[in-house]
Amino acid sequence: MNQDLTGKVAAITGGASGIGLACARALVEAGAQVFLVDRSQEGLRAACADLGERAVPIVVDMLDPQSVDTMMPQILAVAGHLDIFHANAGSYVGGEVIEGDPNAWDRMLNLNVNAVFRSIHAVLPHMAERKTGDIIVTSSVAGFVPVVWEPVYTASKFAVQAFVHTLRRQVIKHGIRVGAVAPGPVVTALIADWPQAKLDEAKANGSLMEAEEVAAAVMFMLTRPRGVTIRDLVILPHSVDL
Repeated sequence: MNQDLTGKVAAITGGASGIGLACARALVEAGAQVFLVDRSQEGLRAACADLGERAVPIVVDMLDPQSVDTMMPQILAVAGHLDIFHANAGSYVGGEVIEGDPNAWDRMLNLNVNAVFRSIHAVLPHMAERKTGDIIVTSSVAGFVPVVWEPVYTASKFAVQAFVHTLRRQVIKHGIRVGAVAPGPVVTALIADWPQAKLDEAKANGSLMEAEEVAAAVMFMLTRPRGVTIRDLVILPHSVDL
């Protein structure tokens, strides 16, 4: 399977760690120039130093609309165009609703939903003008199967899925492909608030995936012939029964 992306320009939000960093590494290894978009200057510095000269850091706070507005101009000033945009940044809050913190929910919903919509909106005019482009959104299996442990997070991913399915149909006429990668539980900082007993059990029974496995799925999506769109790609640890 040919996964050569030499000459392509990509940008990934939440690129300094977790799934975003794993995807950035895969894209760099495939020959692409990759803009890592994150609010963590230190994390970006370390990630780009490790990935090499084709990795470019852009400091953007996805929760600040004015900061998001600077993202696309920075990319174009360096690369001149953008082929691939991966809206990956997100956060996770689980637990019982009755015991939950609505302020934490608001922050998560703003990042998982509003920031995804806003950042994709920022890249669409450029891609539409060029009549080509790929947009990948990091969703979740929780966008397909309501997960009792995480009702508000699940709601955010159902919103993402609705957006992906409708946006894809709107921008077909512009030659833009839109798809969602929807992993099950992945070993990242997003599950840091899992109860320790739940985390230990998941690691022991093989119900957690590594970020590199998600990156491999994203590469599969991006390297299909232009006439093929992977609208949704759900990937699960083998022992997860959903």
